[in-house]
Amino acid sequence: MNERSSGILMHVSSLPGDYGIGDFGSGAYAFIDFLEAAGQRYWQILPIGITGYGDSPYQSFSAFAGNPYFIDLQELIQLGFLNKKQVAKADLGRQGQKVDYGKLYKNKIALLKEAYEQSKVKLKHELDRFEEHEGQWLESFAVYMAIKENQKGQSWHLWGEGFESPETETVRTFREEHDDDIRFWIFTQYFFFKQWYSLKSVANNKGIKIIGDLPIYVADDSADVWAHPEFFKLSADKMPKCVAGCPPDAFSDTGQLWGNPIYDWDKIEKTGYKWWIERIDYSLKLFDVIRIDHFRGFDAYWEIPFGDATAENGKWIKGPGIKLFKAVEEALGKVDIIAEDLGFLTESVIELREDTGFPGMKVLEFAFDTREESDYLPHNYDKNCVAYTGTHDNDTVVGWMHNVPKADRTFAVEYLKLDKREGYHWGFVRGIWSSTASLAIAQMQDFLGLGSKSRMNTPSTLGGNWCFRISEKDLSEDLAKQIRVLTKRYGRL
Repeated sequence: MNERSSGILMHVSSLPGDYGIGDFGSGAYAFIDFLEAAGQRYWQILPIGITGYGDSPYQSFSAFAGNPYFIDLQELIQLGFLNKKQVAKADLGRQGQKVDYGKLYKNKIALLKEAYEQSKVKLKHELDRFEEHEGQWLESFAVYMAIKENQKGQSWHLWGEGFESPETETVRTFREEHDDDIRFWIFTQYFFFKQWYSLKSVANNKGIKIIGDLPIYVADDSADVWAHPEFFKLSADKMPKCVAGCPPDAFSDTGQLWGNPIYDWDKIEKTGYKWWIERIDYSLKLFDVIRIDHFRGFDAYWEIPFGDATAENGKWIKGPGIKLFKAVEEALGKVDIIAEDLGFLTESVIELREDTGFPGMKVLEFAFDTREESDYLPHNYDKNCVAYTGTHDNDTVVGWMHNVPKADRTFAVEYLKLDKREGYHWGFVRGIWSSTASLAIAQMQDFLGLGSKSRMNTPSTLGGNWCFRISEKDLSEDLAKQIRVLTKRYGRL
């Protein structure tokens, strides 16, 4: 990431397509063609794990498994495992509209189960080989999801006696009696990774690298916590002793209560950070670059007592620091990681980021606070950073300009020399494309000039998030040319 370059941030779920959500089908390949035409070298996405309550990609049932919603149904039709009529009859949400996760949960999973039934004999040996190759994480995940479905979707804490871990006699019996249910989840992962690696190969061959997103924490309701409770601060009955979040800040007066269990870093250190090394190694097979979300949590993390209604009563606890990243480098060599270092940064967080050498993030929407000089103003950037108009947690530029205090908006207009003819959103893109940051990235919404209704996520809210989608006509030749001209002008082509 040392050369000047640029890219677009848009999640897989936001891609155009006919089946209710962006997937690994024709819409994804059309977007890669658009990136190439626009002279972009990076496509940044959000986590691609299987989503649960709240639909957040940052709360996944597994740190390793992929989201079955992203499987391209067209391939299953071509292989004869589904037919066009049954897919057309399935209600996956209105075509081209926002994602309806409730309909996908009910109807896309049903289609995938039908495809599994039609394919399981033909694919038996391939699924066996895939399961053997992927190893322990896949086995634990598939068993976990089969039990979860059998238990009507409840968290593993509510499964009852005998289901406390993968090693019990009750779970062994379940495995024998529900082999087909378990194999279905292996089938979903087989097609997820088969299609993802095909897509990634095409992108890479066109000179486009994928930036993946690695959440620092895993969900409490996940195969990871169920299978490896020893790596988390849990009580004797395996409930979290404390949970993750962040203190009150600009996003929320009461802080953010994420609810993820906290790592037992002392125990993880005694294993030589094995689980984390495996997780990063696995992610580097999936992606060319990893953005680690909430990087500051490795220096110190906000620990909140389990059961609290807000994050206000948390406290800072020291994290593993540079020891973890030295262990990662020793095992994997130099890795391409972007450190999400947003928020209030202490000297020790800055020191950790500098010791790793990872580029940090600069968000232009954070720059125009008239009360103080900001590190997010482009004239304060160094080269070793990634500059953004905004992230998935920010409003769009158009929405920001509409909602921000008047003094901050005036500051932005004067600093960036914004005018309505160019478009305020284009002025923001110009602001980071012209900066010294080695990599500049804008959300697709900001290239399209969309308002607040198109933002991806509003932190500390539940419902209505993660639903944004584009249409095929948004990937226009004119827009690609406009982006390419700007990219060439500022030496990022």
